[in-house]
Amino acid sequence: MTTTHPAPAPDAVPGAAAPAGAEAASSVGPAFAGTPAQPAAAVVGMRAAEGGGRVAVVTGAARGIGAEVARGLSRAGWRLLLVDSCADDSAVDYRLAAPAELEALVEECGPNALGHVADVRDQDGLTAAVARATERFGGLDAAVAVAGVIGGGRPAWETGDALWEAMLGVNLAGVWRLARAAVPAMLQRPAPRQGRFVAVASAGAVVGLPLLSAYVAAKHGVIGLIRSLAAELGPEGITANVVAPGSTRTAALTASAALYGLASPEEFSVHHLEPRLLEPEEVAAAVVWLCGASASGVTGAVLPVDAGMTAR
Repeated sequence: MTTTHPAPAPDAVPGAAAPAGAEAASSVGPAFAGTPAQPAAAVVGMRAAEGGGRVAVVTGAARGIGAEVARGLSRAGWRLLLVDSCADDSAVDYRLAAPAELEALVEECGPNALGHVADVRDQDGLTAAVARATERFGGLDAAVAVAGVIGGGRPAWETGDALWEAMLGVNLAGVWRLARAAVPAMLQRPAPRQGRFVAVASAGAVVGLPLLSAYVAAKHGVIGLIRSLAAELGPEGITANVVAPGSTRTAALTASAALYGLASPEEFSVHHLEPRLLEPEEVAAAVVWLCGASASGVTGAVLPVDAGMTAR
């Protein structure tokens, strides 16, 4: 990286964290607790063999990569509990997802999707989300940790406590808290299991980035956490993997461009071997694949979907 180019900006998924004092967890209205939004035949027609009616919890689901993961899993026949905080966070400088975005996504995914408002830093909120999934759908087969926020702008030694705590609390502890809530439910499935735990990290999980020390530290931690989960869950028939996106067209990338003083997020594409930004659905496709039966031999892996950003 030279001074003539913008610093590489990994993607973080907005819509994860609620400000202090906000409601920790709630369901998203009766219309989003399983009321059909389209004919049953249309839902069945979208299904593929990979999902087969299996059940997944997805955090950070209201927009961006999380929403595309939900759409992809829904098309594959999964039954879904979609979690988002649906509230802004004072620690970051951009708008996070709104309740209407989660409601619209649940309606789009149809009768086999439920919405649930919870902050991934709130253990009780995530535990309630998993309980709701198991009660409604009869069990849990996959947990997908997409929720994330990005913030920075100062060198590591000048990073404030509030920003540090938000980056670690959402991006790292949020993944751990999802595991605490979801893994016991997945272990209730009878053996032989085909459980899946997938976390969306970042290209920033494997490189250092200026002015983003808290974010980068959290994303590096996700890899260590997931590899440890893979070692612990392998004998139980549950895989655990990381998807590491490069610069992806999301609200968080727009915020990153502002942080670096760039005129447009498109300037980040200079760091990709393919000189373009990634689209959220490209990252989501890797997550959906890792959740499916065809990825049964993959665990403890870090899958880069970064247009070659980390191949240099």
